[in-house]
Amino acid sequence: MILDTAHLQRCISTLESSLTLYRQAEAESIHQEVFRNAIVKGCELTQETSFKLLKRALKDFGHGGKKLDAMPIKELLRLSATHGLMNLAEVERWFVYRDNRNSTAHDYGEGFAKQTLLLLPGFIDDARRLASHLGDRFRDPG
Repeated sequence: MILDTAHLQRCISTLESSLTLYRQAEAESIHQEVFRNAIVKGCELTQETSFKLLKRALKDFGHGGKKLDAMPIKELLRLSATHGLMNLAEVERWFVYRDNRNSTAHDYGEGFAKQTLLLLPGFIDDARRLASHLGDRFRDPG
């Protein structure tokens, strides 16, 4: 199977740009708030794209699509580790990223933003590592 990670890589690049622009914006300005919102949405999109790619990759190990679609994300991450798509330390960090993402439904306030911004550099690194690993493992051999 071949996995195209271009969309995930684009999501990550957009997230990095949003973080840069957030940091450059005047503190407490409307521009900073716009970039903060872009970061929140960028994190969500990057995670969802990562999970879709992991599901596609896991199909290569014989797991059914319907079962994977119904599987809770944390279980999907654990299963990814059993097949060497992630290591256990990465899975634990992705649990934290997922918990943070789930908080968006309840808290878009300053506390949430600060937590997201603290996690963001590690999340970007882990997402890049995942994109690279999946790209290398499931690339066209031709």
